[in-house]
Amino acid sequence: MSEPTEPVAPKDFSARSRSRADAVAAPIAGLRRSRPAAVAARREAGLRWLLRGATYGMLAVIGWILLDIFGKGLPVITWQFLTDLPRASGAAGGILPAIAGTCCLVAGAFALALPLGVASAIYLNEYAAPGRFVAWTRLAISTLAGLPPIVFGLFGLGLFVLFLQFGASLLSGCLTLACMMLPTIIVGSEEALRSVPAFLRHGSLALGATPWQTIRYNVLPYALPHMVAGALLGVARAAGETAPILFTAAAFYIPRLPQSILEQVMSLPYHLFALTTQYPEAARIRSMQYGTAVVLLTLVLGLSLVGIVLRNHFRKKLRW
Repeated sequence: MSEPTEPVAPKDFSARSRSRADAVAAPIAGLRRSRPAAVAARREAGLRWLLRGATYGMLAVIGWILLDIFGKGLPVITWQFLTDLPRASGAAGGILPAIAGTCCLVAGAFALALPLGVASAIYLNEYAAPGRFVAWTRLAISTLAGLPPIVFGLFGLGLFVLFLQFGASLLSGCLTLACMMLPTIIVGSEEALRSVPAFLRHGSLALGATPWQTIRYNVLPYALPHMVAGALLGVARAAGETAPILFTAAAFYIPRLPQSILEQVMSLPYHLFALTTQYPEAARIRSMQYGTAVVLLTLVLGLSLVGIVLRNHFRKKLRW
């Protein structure tokens, strides 16, 4: 009698079929996963080239403008052009009174705006308690920083020229430009104060120093260079503005240097504006226009470059 045989277990074909299906589906899933990655990479490359093209296009336009101005204006720049008095209602001669007037306006505005801007930033950042009043004040300052220059010109006309009766003068122009520069200086000074680490303040106060002693000896030495550098950038903007001094300080033609803060002065932006718009035969004084534009651009770019160099220099020197 034969022994009973054990039943044979059926083969598991489902596991083998699943492994084969997985082997076939894996490349397809990889393709599905790689397709969005490839699309994202192409989009990223396209966006990079788009931004690069926009940047290079902007630089090309700026370079073309500068080459056109300097190419036509540099041959006009001579010692006589820079140091002579104007003649023929400004259509001939030199531009010395315009250069001197611009320097006086910028220096006066800088001397007025820098102390007020730094003092305001110190109060808002170091003394004022956080609250709704400080928030609204900062919002108002930021709004003023973005106002068109003509608004400051009309404000200066109404306040300094008419109400305070300073008349159209160097003093009114300096005060108007100072008002225009003040929001920029306050914002930049606050950023400089915030960049000073808090442990310098806490350590000084813990040793018994007063808040003003802490600010004077532990905060301002580190923040003040950045404040001055930022203020120079604001000065560079003010030096090239025509609208704020159009009604407050600028004169069409004064063939002498400024002699009083209560008289009008010539300035490079307004002189260029007058040469461009007030002469019927502008082609005859084209060289005068380009020469004045070169001097004005050199002044503005020089002030901006000094501010940027100073800011980068002091930023590298700081080691916390």
